[in-house]
Amino acid sequence: MIKQYLFYAFLGLAMGFVVARIGFADYDELHRMFIFADLRMLFSFMGAVVLSMLILAPFAKKIPKQHKIFQPGTIPGSMLFGFGWAISGACPSLVFVQLGSGKLAAIFTLIGIYLGVLLHKKIHARYFRWDTGSCGV
Repeated sequence: MIKQYLFYAFLGLAMGFVVARIGFADYDELHRMFIFADLRMLFSFMGAVVLSMLILAPFAKKIPKQHKIFQPGTIPGSMLFGFGWAISGACPSLVFVQLGSGKLAAIFTLIGIYLGVLLHKKIHARYFRWDTGSCGV
């Protein structure tokens, strides 16, 4: 079990190192992508999606199909996630890369992520109560 954790820690550190070295954890780089001033990062993301599709395509028939529930909060939640990413300059994994790079502003992003998850849990339980489909809950 400890070997598995060490392996995942190594992969996380390697990903963080690569992302920091190529500049993808830089707020200005992300901002340029979102305003289409520099398409390098956008093309990198698109290339990663295409590469993942090509690698996973041979396994598609072997993976059983799952009935996914399309809930009313999917579209607004996705938009809110994207807006937060554009404003803060970090998706959840990049926050830790930014912290490791010494960017203290990432602390506020991490606090925002935590408060957003907490707020979602409280609001969802009180007002919406649709099936989230996560962890059988």
